[in-house]
Amino acid sequence: MALLLDLANILGGLLLGIPLLRRIPNVGGGLERFTERVARWSWLIGIVALVAAGFWLIVHLFDGRIWHFEVVGLAVGLLLTWEKLTGRRVLNSPGPGEPGGWPLVIAVFGVIAILVGIQGLFTPN
Repeated sequence: MALLLDLANILGGLLLGIPLLRRIPNVGGGLERFTERVARWSWLIGIVALVAAGFWLIVHLFDGRIWHFEVVGLAVGLLLTWEKLTGRRVLNSPGPGEPGGWPLVIAVFGVIAILVGIQGLFTPN
């Protein structure tokens, strides 16, 4: 279950952070093509993130500690399933300029989610 949470954080972070990640030379184009293929399954990745993060949140609440992995997983899950839940789109593709406002905040959070997911892969649970 921990591996599912880590993978959901990494994939969800890629989907959320692509406006910033596409600006990386020699890497951004490949990441953008990958996320275009995975984007239609973003709601499923969000549900996996919500379920896995919810499971670990309940487990760790009984231990008396909450980890950042669960909080990030819940936020990633909510952001990725937002369109299915409310009908409003969160992951709008930014214009030709740099992302700003909420798209920038979501993109920075996506990069943080990638780092948290990678950290979770190497952290024993």
